[in-house]
Amino acid sequence: MGKYSSRAIKPSLRDEGRGPHPIWRGIGCLMMILIPVLCIALAIETVAFGLENQWPIPYQLLGRPHLPDIFFKVSILRLIFVPITQVYHLYAYIAITLIYMIFIGGIFSVVYAAVYRMMGPPKYGPFDAPPPKIKTKRYTR
Repeated sequence: MGKYSSRAIKPSLRDEGRGPHPIWRGIGCLMMILIPVLCIALAIETVAFGLENQWPIPYQLLGRPHLPDIFFKVSILRLIFVPITQVYHLYAYIAITLIYMIFIGGIFSVVYAAVYRMMGPPKYGPFDAPPPKIKTKRYTR
């Protein structure tokens, strides 16, 4: 018999109260699809609006992407990269999409943290010791 173990039967925990509700897995999967699609659509509209209103968009992000010749010599790579090189302003779309994804992801993280703080599990679990009850005196000289 070890120092920290016992032969007494320990009560088992019920699994009902553990983990989030299964619907949150479906919502998370849906958000993994919706957020990038939403950000790509927002980026396309932002670039179009910016070009229409003559925003100072860097010229390196505009136009079609140019790739090295090695991508076009291999037939499989050619099938993948030829449609990509036909998209105008691809680099601007990618850059603004990443900005939107970081921004929207940050908003969702803050909202999730606030909701989790209000409705999350209790601070102490069934195996935690209760918080100490210490009464302190006011210090005076």
